[in-house]
Amino acid sequence: MKSGELLPQVYDELRKLAAAKMRHEADGHTLDATALVNEAWLKLNAESFGSKTEFIRAAAVAMRRILVDHARARKAAKRGGDRKADCELDRLAQPVRDAELADLDEALTRLADSQPRVAELVQLRYFAGLTIPEAASILEVSPRTADSWWAYARGWLAEDLRKS
Repeated sequence: MKSGELLPQVYDELRKLAAAKMRHEADGHTLDATALVNEAWLKLNAESFGSKTEFIRAAAVAMRRILVDHARARKAAKRGGDRKADCELDRLAQPVRDAELADLDEALTRLADSQPRVAELVQLRYFAGLTIPEAASILEVSPRTADSWWAYARGWLAEDLRKS
């Protein structure tokens, strides 16, 4: 199914997820929920998906890329843009500075090398704003499994970010 056919079915859901995510972004962010969903849709426009779940997974990846690219561009425009930042994953629901988002993206890429499904859970929760039960449903695992993956990911990413 083309993304253009799926978008009307999932647009409101994606918009709500994006709005929840954008509420946790730092003040002064130039993207809003509608812009984030529209940019994600533009990135996915020519692709085909087998289901709504596949589309939401792809949209989470697209929103991650958009937010990270946006953060890197803003970071590069500021003085001291090459500094590393500490990103505490206990604060994932709070606004994140651009440097932290870029560092988190790099750490998440490293996590995906060894634990791709755990990294996808983080992506769905953090970048698409899904809850544990929603992400578990998309990943076709139990909420309990997703919760344990989330705890593991937070610890793994915290340690990785401390090392870098």
